[in-house]
Amino acid sequence: MLEITTVLPGAGAGLLAGNLIDGVWEEGSGARWAVRTPHTGEIIAELAEASLNEVNLAVASSRTKRQQAAEWSPFERYQFLDRVSRAITEKAEEYSVLIVAESGKPIRDARIETWRAAQTFRLAAEEAKRIHGEEVPVQATPGSEKRLAFTVRVPLGVVCAITPFNSPLNQMNHKLPTALAAGNTVVLKPPELTPLSAVKLLRTMVDSGLPSGFVNMVQGQGERVGEALLENLGINAYTFTGSAAVGLHIRQKAGLRKTLLELGSNSAVIVHRDADLALAAKLIARAGNVYAGQICISVQRVYVHRDIYDRFSEQLRAEIDKLVVGDPMDDRTDVGPMISVDAADRAASWLHDALDAGARIVTGGKKERQWFYPTLVDQVSPEMWLVCREVFAPIITMTPFDRITDAIRMANDSEYGLQAGIFTQNLDVAFHLAKSLEVGGVIINDTSNYRVDQMPYGGVKHSGTGREGIRYAIEELTEPRLIVLNLRPNTVD
Repeated sequence: MLEITTVLPGAGAGLLAGNLIDGVWEEGSGARWAVRTPHTGEIIAELAEASLNEVNLAVASSRTKRQQAAEWSPFERYQFLDRVSRAITEKAEEYSVLIVAESGKPIRDARIETWRAAQTFRLAAEEAKRIHGEEVPVQATPGSEKRLAFTVRVPLGVVCAITPFNSPLNQMNHKLPTALAAGNTVVLKPPELTPLSAVKLLRTMVDSGLPSGFVNMVQGQGERVGEALLENLGINAYTFTGSAAVGLHIRQKAGLRKTLLELGSNSAVIVHRDADLALAAKLIARAGNVYAGQICISVQRVYVHRDIYDRFSEQLRAEIDKLVVGDPMDDRTDVGPMISVDAADRAASWLHDALDAGARIVTGGKKERQWFYPTLVDQVSPEMWLVCREVFAPIITMTPFDRITDAIRMANDSEYGLQAGIFTQNLDVAFHLAKSLEVGGVIINDTSNYRVDQMPYGGVKHSGTGREGIRYAIEELTEPRLIVLNLRPNTVD
C-alpha cells in the first residue's frame, strides 16, 4: 500500500485543506469528494470544493496583488522560480510516488514527469530575465524623424489556469511559472481526479517564498468551480489544457479576454516505404501506449505505405506485445491502469463499435476493470470513432496508403491538428509532408508524442489556440505596449 501521508501530510487523515486563498490553506465549504488511486480504488485523500464566495475571494486576492506581482523584478522572479526547481528536485521521489498514487501513471514515467517539472521551473526562471520588447522604426515615416518608438512587454494581470488529470504536475508548470515569470498573478483550478500534486506543488512554492496572493488555488468540479471562474470578470486571461468541447466553451464564455487553449487530438504518424521500420515500430508502440494512451499527442492513427504494410504490421505488433502491463509502482511496468473504469469501458465500447463495422484486432483488445491492454487495430475506416475522434486510450489504428498525397489527405482528414510524426529517409518527402500537414508541429523520424518543455507547443483547428513552451507561453501571457517619445533636440543645451 502506498504511504501517501508521508508524501502529502494530511492526506488520508480527514479532510485535506486543498484550497489556497490569499496565503491561507482552507478546506473549502462546498461538496466533498474522495480522491482514489486508480489501480486499487483506495481512498488516498478527501477534499471539499470551493464555494462561489471562496472562488470570488481567490480572484479578488489575485487582483489585489497583481500590481505587486508586476513590480516583482525579473531577478526576484528568477530567484524564486529557481528555488522551486531545486525544491522539486530535492523531493523528486515524493512527487513521483504521489503522481502514481493519484493518476496511475507508471513510476518510470512519473519520475520523468517530475524531472520535467523541475526543468520547466528552471527554464521559466531563466526566461524571466529575458523578457524584452523591440524598437519600432517609426523614423522611416515622413514627419516622425524625431520620434523614438519601442515596445515593452507587460503582464496581462490575473491569469486563470485550469489543468488536466493526465500530467497532474507538469501541466501546471506550463502555466504557473510562466505566468509568474511574466509578472501575472494566478488563480489555479486543478483537476478533481488528480488534485494532490497541485497541493504539494503549491506547498513547495509557499515554502520557497511565494508572496501571499500571487497564486490562489480553488478545488472542485468544472461544472461549478470552473464555471464560477469563467463568470468572474476579474480574470484577464485563461490558460486551459483539456478537451476541445470544454475549450470551446471557455472561449465562448471568455469573450474578448485572452485564451490559451491546448486541446485534444487524434495524432497521425506516416511511415513511408523507405523508413527505418525497426525504429518506427519501437517508437510508435511506446508512443501510442504511454500512460495508457491518455496523452493528447499519443499516437492514434498510423498510415503505412502499402509496399511495407504487412512487414511493418508484424514489427509493430511484436513491439506492442513486449509492453508490460501491470502495477504502476513496479519499475518494469510500461502500461498501468486508465484513470477510471468508466474511461476503460468507453474505450472498449468504441473498439466494439469499430469491430462491428469491419475493423480487425491485430493484437490486444483485452480489458480488465480499468486496465486496457495495448491494442493495434487495422481494416478501419475514417468514420469510425477510433479514427475520427480522440480515443484517449491505448489503441492504435493502422491504414495503408499508396501515394504520399493519399497519406496527407487521410492525416489531414481530422478536426484536430496538434502534432504529427513522419518516418522517412528522404528529406524531400519529409519537408513536403512537414509543409502539407495541418498541425502545430511535425516530428521527423519520431512520433507525434515527442515534446520537450522549451519548444513551441500547440495546435490548429480543434486542437487549440496559442502556444505553450516556456518562452512562447510567457509571450502569450504578456502583451506588447508601445511607447513613443517625441524628441526635441533643439532643447538640448
